[in-house]
Amino acid sequence: MPHLTIEQLNTAPLSEAVALLDGVYEHSPWIAEQAMAQRPFATLAALKFALAQTLDAGGEDAQLALIRAHPELAGKAMVSNTLTAESTNEQQTAGLTQCTPQEFERIQSLNSAYNARFGFPFIVAVRGPRGLGLSKAQIIATLERRVHGHPEYERAECIRNIHRIAEIRLNDKFGQAPHLGNLVWDWQESLAQHSDSGASARGELTVTYLTEAHQAVAKQLQADMLACGFDQVEIDAVGNVVGIYRAEDANAKTLMTGSHYDTVRNGGKYDGRLGIYAPMACVKTLHAAGQRLPFHFEVIGFAEEEGQRYKATFLGSGAVVGQFNHAWLDQTDADGITMRDAMAQAGLNPKDIPALARNPANYLGFIEVHIEQGPVLNEMHLPLGVVSSINGSIRYVGQINGMASHAGTTPMDRRRDAVAALAEFAVYAEQRAIQDGDSVATIGMLNVPNGSINVVPGQCHFSLDMRAPNDGQRDALASDILSKLDAICTARQVDYQLSETVRASAAPSDPAWQQRWSDAVKAQGLPVFSMPSGAGHDAMKLHEVMPQAMLFVRGENAGISHNPLESTTADDMQLSIDALMHVLTHLSPH
Repeated sequence: MPHLTIEQLNTAPLSEAVALLDGVYEHSPWIAEQAMAQRPFATLAALKFALAQTLDAGGEDAQLALIRAHPELAGKAMVSNTLTAESTNEQQTAGLTQCTPQEFERIQSLNSAYNARFGFPFIVAVRGPRGLGLSKAQIIATLERRVHGHPEYERAECIRNIHRIAEIRLNDKFGQAPHLGNLVWDWQESLAQHSDSGASARGELTVTYLTEAHQAVAKQLQADMLACGFDQVEIDAVGNVVGIYRAEDANAKTLMTGSHYDTVRNGGKYDGRLGIYAPMACVKTLHAAGQRLPFHFEVIGFAEEEGQRYKATFLGSGAVVGQFNHAWLDQTDADGITMRDAMAQAGLNPKDIPALARNPANYLGFIEVHIEQGPVLNEMHLPLGVVSSINGSIRYVGQINGMASHAGTTPMDRRRDAVAALAEFAVYAEQRAIQDGDSVATIGMLNVPNGSINVVPGQCHFSLDMRAPNDGQRDALASDILSKLDAICTARQVDYQLSETVRASAAPSDPAWQQRWSDAVKAQGLPVFSMPSGAGHDAMKLHEVMPQAMLFVRGENAGISHNPLESTTADDMQLSIDALMHVLTHLSPH
């Protein structure tokens, strides 16, 4: 059968157009019928988004009906050969038609438990984020995790997986494959084989500064960059992997991009690394076509951003902007190894670090592609988002001091309960941040020293993290929250101490670069959605010396990050690569 085209779909009579999309959403032709009102579609991505919007507009009852229209995995319909052709192909791809008796029994048991808990079948896109199929072990592990989920979350997660199923089915109908997205997926899977000692044995991904795994990652990135066609690739004095794709004019300015390749402990495969491999895919494409840009293109894999081994965050990008603190060299890790010794063991010379500082006058700016690390794009069914600003933040560690006393004999109106004060404060911090809409406040650590089940807490230690898209909003948030802490402690006759540990300024995106990203998103047929970044990024450091702007890529599993469940799809990565290529090929350096 010839593959479908967007033009064919746009021009077909309604009944024919609906028939052309038959089977995309299980037994639910109404979705395609209503979505056709949005024709013409500029791209396949635009069609996918229109279909997702249509289902959202249908409401909860329509969504539940669609979920219930899907067969159980390895269920009765598979056994009786009554699956649709699409479902049969997908379950075969995942190997579910060849389950062992033990696997079949386990899946059936979990299916029953899931359906009993939620009232609808478990849905997962079994062809997975790469499109090649999840393993049976991955499917079972996902079922085991999600059977304990919240009903509202599970309904939404089933719908998100149904959209992914539809996306793959549409790719098949249109004969489209995310070739560069698949390549970037494979690169990142290969890179994730390197993990620090101990973590690797536990099946975890942990890559901290200048460990053996960290150095292996740098060498693999260097080899991959050279294979893509970069003209020069080196590992610099702090361990950054720096690739240059030169312009024909040796005196041209440079556009910088990149992200970090270290990870948090037991982290994900995409945080940072996507921002290295997406531009590498662009260079590979340009090199294969014999095409040069009118500016030098510098891609940097920053050696350190997370601050996991040493208390020195943004070490890699900090060195590039001339902000490497040489006092860091005397810091020690958990094993007592100084950073200075770690650098010597890796063959790096700290004396060479000052020379890494770039001259901003030679640069057009810095752009960064990054996985969102949050749920917003995922909930909106949007693959891409344009970052408006990287939030400024203030962090504190503190303690509240009350009076420890007997939990049975101390009346409620005579207590000086440190935890009760902290609890009231935590609720206020949450409510105050919500008032801004895009501010956040978090008490991430709480400890009751020598706590006992029958003792009114006399002391508690806590952390406080506050973030907002601009410094004025951040400071107003902090002022209100700290004033409330003082009032609560006064009313409850307890006292407190606070110590500020971090104060980072917001990094608003440069308007011109933000517009370039917006134009690139529109070129993919997608609406432009602007959003702040609550997380810190290397772009924050580059912002201090040159214009910067970021593009976010949707994450799977409700956008979770700093977690092994962190993921995105080859299709979404392809869109980010296409958007980046649009920026590169439409940018005039003059």
